[in-house]
Amino acid sequence: MRIHLRIDTKKQVIPFHHQPLLVGCIHKWMGQNTEHGALSLYSFSRLTGGRATQKGLKFDNGTSFFFSAHDPELIGKIVTGIMKDKTMFYDLEVVEVALKEDPDLSKKERFMPASPILIKRRNGNLIDHILFGDPVSEECMEKTLRTKMEKVGIVDDTLEIRFDTTYPKAETQIITYKGVQNKTNWCPVIINGKPETKLFAWNVGLGNSTGIGFGAIK
Repeated sequence: MRIHLRIDTKKQVIPFHHQPLLVGCIHKWMGQNTEHGALSLYSFSRLTGGRATQKGLKFDNGTSFFFSAHDPELIGKIVTGIMKDKTMFYDLEVVEVALKEDPDLSKKERFMPASPILIKRRNGNLIDHILFGDPVSEECMEKTLRTKMEKVGIVDDTLEIRFDTTYPKAETQIITYKGVQNKTNWCPVIINGKPETKLFAWNVGLGNSTGIGFGAIK
């Protein structure tokens, strides 16, 4: 299930590296629950419509983002949290919450990223960031999604995931989160599998760290 939030920015300039602030809002709205620090079965997009200035992002006509979760109860907690406190950061405020029911994805295979997809694996004392040109990226995305599927009891032997490397605008981007530089992917993803599997991915996102704003798809 997914909710779309429309935000009044009051034409504030927002720092480029505002992702931790957005995560803080999500956690505030969730309240006390077991999602914090657990395997994230939710994802959320970036703020839309910003233009870059020397000091940060300017949203002339407000902004929006979406939050998705496998568990409808978590969506309910977020909505309740917003109703209690609509304020965000830098005077941003939620002015509208719209619910989007789970769509029929039986005929859909190609998904665009709504936030950069992060794929990382530990290699000794180092963390490798895996990009869409690397064949191992497919295995990593699939393994991460299957781990989440196992948590909720979804089984799909037909699941296959790959980046659509034919997309001419595919690119990588370094995203700094709390001082850590993450090499991420802006590239469409092809998901073949059961409709419930694709819906699960649509809700929980792909790759690593979906709980802090990576890997949402639309």
